Amino acid sequence: MYISDEAGLQEFVDAIAGTQLLAIDTEFLRERTYYPQLCLVQLATEDASAIVDPILIHDLSPLKDILVDDRVVKIFHACSQDLEVLFDAMGCVVSPIFDTQVAAAFLGQRQQLGYGPLVEIYTGVHLAKAESLTDWSKRPLDPAQLRYAEDDVAYLPGIYHQMMDELVRKGRLGWVLPEFEALSDPRHIEHRPEDAYIHLKRSGSLTRRQLSIARELCSWREQEAAAHNVPRRWILSDEVVVECCKRAPTTQERFLRIRGTEQLSKKSVAACLAAIRRGLDADPSTYPEVHHRSRPSAEVESVIDLMYALLRIESDKVGVASQLVATRDDLVDFFEDPDSSYLMEGWRKDVVGADLKQLLEGEIGLTVKEGRIEVL
Repeated sequence: MYISDEAGLQEFVDAIAGTQLLAIDTEFLRERTYYPQLCLVQLATEDASAIVDPILIHDLSPLKDILVDDRVVKIFHACSQDLEVLFDAMGCVVSPIFDTQVAAAFLGQRQQLGYGPLVEIYTGVHLAKAESLTDWSKRPLDPAQLRYAEDDVAYLPGIYHQMMDELVRKGRLGWVLPEFEALSDPRHIEHRPEDAYIHLKRSGSLTRRQLSIARELCSWREQEAAAHNVPRRWILSDEVVVECCKRAPTTQERFLRIRGTEQLSKKSVAACLAAIRRGLDADPSTYPEVHHRSRPSAEVESVIDLMYALLRIESDKVGVASQLVATRDDLVDFFEDPDSSYLMEGWRKDVVGADLKQLLEGEIGLTVKEGRIEVL
């Protein structure tokens, strides 16, 4: 069902009233804008499916109501971008959610399993990829495009049931639900200009005072990009922001010596200089913390290698992607202070945390038998 008007959307929402499951996918564009342009919303219950056209439908409030309904589980595959797009388009945080990509990693599949392979594993259906580079903003959409879009949700309700049965049978449901809750945490979805500097590339060499400048400059850039709805790199690239933080120019002449600033208007140059000054003048107690990770010594690296081998063994044993359990940085943190590590909490402690502590205390070891590493 292709829905292109408000009446059709309301009729579909009324028809699926009482459903406990709703599979969702989105198609969007964001290459030339700050806010992603929502082009399609694909929906499926166990009994019905629809493709909603938000380019032609201006009032999506009937859909918003079901997206925030606590009684309806929203099923996604790799949901992070979809949640952000729906938040920008409708101003709502979708919950509760079930992400089949995350669930797959808890059920023995690789961590970032694609939707096509997921469908093939659970249904035996091989999906075509012919429309993967489609410009979904162009109208009209042909039947092949609509069929491709519908396939992105059609199999999710059935896969959800299979996964839920498997998660319950293996005792993993309590492991995965907190991961879903974290994904739909508003702090991960909302745009906070004051936090934009956290995502600044190549900022690892900056001092705390330079990060104070980055916080102010990135906040200004974020607000400018949002106001004009253009990519933030069109305002100032990350490389230019980092260079501004390092040089900290306080005059227009010195600022414009930095390559990549010449396209800015006089008003924008003045705003950048003001942001730099705010960063320089900030109270040192408010400077962002520096999280530079020093490189471990060769001896410690060898221990981390041993810990990583144990992580792989225990992850394979329970059938959970090792990256979901811990990263190499997590292992370094564990080596430095095991008791404060989150690997000593909840299911991660059961899977690997307790064994890692025993390894570091010399209570267990690793050996090779028949070409495989085993725990002693």
